[in-house]
This record gives sequence, C-alpha cells and structure tokens, in this order.
Amino acid sequence: MVEIRNKDTIKEDILKAFRFRHACKLFDVQKKISDEDFQFILETGHLSPSSFGLEPWKFVVLQNQQLRDKLAEVSWGAVDKLKTASHFVLVLSRKSNNLEANSSHVQHMLKDIQKLPEHVQQMMTGAIDNFEKADFQLTQNDRVFFEWGCRQDYLAVANMMTAAAEIGIDSCPIEGFNREKVDQLLRSEGIIGAEDWGIACMVAFGYRAKEPRPKTRQPLEDVVSWIH
Repeated sequence: MVEIRNKDTIKEDILKAFRFRHACKLFDVQKKISDEDFQFILETGHLSPSSFGLEPWKFVVLQNQQLRDKLAEVSWGAVDKLKTASHFVLVLSRKSNNLEANSSHVQHMLKDIQKLPEHVQQMMTGAIDNFEKADFQLTQNDRVFFEWGCRQDYLAVANMMTAAAEIGIDSCPIEGFNREKVDQLLRSEGIIGAEDWGIACMVAFGYRAKEPRPKTRQPLEDVVSWIH
C-alpha cells in the first residue's frame, strides 16, 4: 500500500531543507558523501529543466587533489572548499557554436534525445533560431550567448543543492574565480575543448565543519509584489 504523506508535512520538510542549506565555507574532511547519495544529487541536476530542453550543461566531478590544488591557484573563492569538500563539481556550459539552432548538439537533442518527428524537428529548429536571433538577440554577442547557457546551469545547481540539503548534505556555490584562467587550466588538462565549453560556476558538497550563523533574508513583502 502506497503511503500518502500529508501536504503540510511535505511543505515543512522542504522548508526545513531550505533553512538547513547555507553556503558552507569549510567542510569536515573526515566525513565523505556516499556514492549512492552523490549519484542521487547528480540525478537531480540531470533531471533539471533547460530552455527548449537543450541541456547545455556538463558536470565534472573533480576528486583529483593535484588538480584541485592547481584550480585553487586561480579560484580565490574556492581555496578552502577545494581542500575540504567531499565532492567538488565544475559546472560547464556549452558555448554559442554548440547552442545555435542548427548546431550538431541542438540537432542531436531534437532528433536523438527528444526523438521528435522530422517535421517537428524542423519546426523546433525554426522556433529556436527565431528565439536566439530575434527574441533574446543571443547571436549578436558570444558572451551573451554563453551566459544564456550559464543561467540554465544555475537551475541545475540550485536543484542539486536543495536535494543535498534534503538529505542532510551541505553545499556551496562558487563564482570566486578568474574565468579565463580556469578555462585555460581546464583546456591544458584536456577537460574541455577550446571552442566547446566554458566554466559557468563551481559547487562544493560535503558536511559542515561547524554550525553556520543564523540565516538572514529580507522580509518576503519586500521582494514580492502582487498585481491583481
């Protein structure tokens, strides 16, 4: 018999996870995330939404300490996390040549992954092309195009951090790094190709070394407005 949970209980459990989650600055090096739990976290990123379902992301789980040390040299905001996190993820986004409507990746997604009929593939290609060129004007600037992919990566990162919090695992999203130097390091290590991928952000996972200060937020009424 399937257990039906009370909606109020579910809502409180979710809010409890959000209250638990904080940007963990230092992790307990003695505690490691199990393979099963980390696969669960990765799967929540994998199942996250993306514009047109194009999945512009790639998650590189960096467990090699030598490479972590090299990354720390160009990632001022990640130094302590790289030393102490159980798992450290480089979140990559595809560049414009991999997200243009007629690119091999987009066509692969429409044909092989989404398995759309040929006439629907053509319709979707036209819709994506119009969106990129006219609606959001992405094709006018490669950096703007790249940031569009990065914004979608952040949806996956948020879901992964929330999922981690739900099972008592801490996390920290990181933008404290020199983007150009990180990309250069990843290219030199053979992790990315020069034209295909770029670093969007990083996220560390593990178990907190100490309790955080109380969470602070603006009052809800200061950040929400209703138009009736």
